[in-house]
Amino acid sequence: MKFLIDPKIIEKFPGLILGIVVAKDINNIDVDETVITKLRDQEIEIKANLNLNTLSDIPKIASWQRAYSSFGAKPKKYRSSIENLLRMILEGGEIRHINKLVDIYNYVSIANAVPVGGDDLDKIDGDITLKFAQGDERFSELNSGEITHPHLGEVIYVDYTDVLCRRWNWRECDKSKMTEATKNAILVIEGLPPVGREDVQKAVAMLGTMIQESCGGKTETFILDTAHLTVMIVD
Repeated sequence: MKFLIDPKIIEKFPGLILGIVVAKDINNIDVDETVITKLRDQEIEIKANLNLNTLSDIPKIASWQRAYSSFGAKPKKYRSSIENLLRMILEGGEIRHINKLVDIYNYVSIANAVPVGGDDLDKIDGDITLKFAQGDERFSELNSGEITHPHLGEVIYVDYTDVLCRRWNWRECDKSKMTEATKNAILVIEGLPPVGREDVQKAVAMLGTMIQESCGGKTETFILDTAHLTVMIVD
C-alpha cells in the first residue's frame, strides 16, 4: 500500500509537508487517563493564551483558511480540523474521549496547532492519495452513512473506492474511522507555511511516542514534501 500526493497538489501548495505515522499491532481499548490529563491541561493553556475573536490572525490558522478559499470552500462555513478544535475549546467546550488513538492525535493537534487525522489501515482499499476531486467520488460521512460527493476541485484523500476525508481535513469518512477494535492505523499530520519541516517532525515524534506508550505495537514514520510525493506504508 502506498501513500501518494498528486503532483497537482504540490504545484498549488508547494510548501506542503505531511508527516505520517503508521502504527501496527496496537491495543486501542480503554481510556488512557494520562492522555486525557494532557488534553485538559492543553485546553486550559489554550483558553489562557488564545482569543476566539483573533483566532484567524494566527498564521497557522490563516494558512488553512487561505487554502480552503483557494479550492472554493468558504472558511467561515468550512473550517480546518485544527480551527474546529480550537474554536470548540475557546467556546467553552472540551474534547471528548473517543478512543486512545483519537485522543492522542487530538492532543498532538492542539499542542502543535496543526491538523492531524487518521484511518484504520485494515479498512482502506488500495493506495491512499491526496488529490483534487473530480466530483464523482463517493463519500460516506462519519457517523452518518449518508453518501455524498465532493465538489470538483476540492482537496480530498481517497483510496481506490471512497473519499476518506473531504475538504482536505474538514470531515473524515465513516468506513475507515478508528475504533477500539483498530489494530493497525495510519495518522497524518499536515503542515502549510509557516509550519515547516522541523515543526512537522516534532509533531510526528510526539505522535509516535505517545502511541507506543499508550497503545504499544510498532510505529514507522515518514515525511512527504515537494521532493518526496510517494511512500510505501505497507509492503
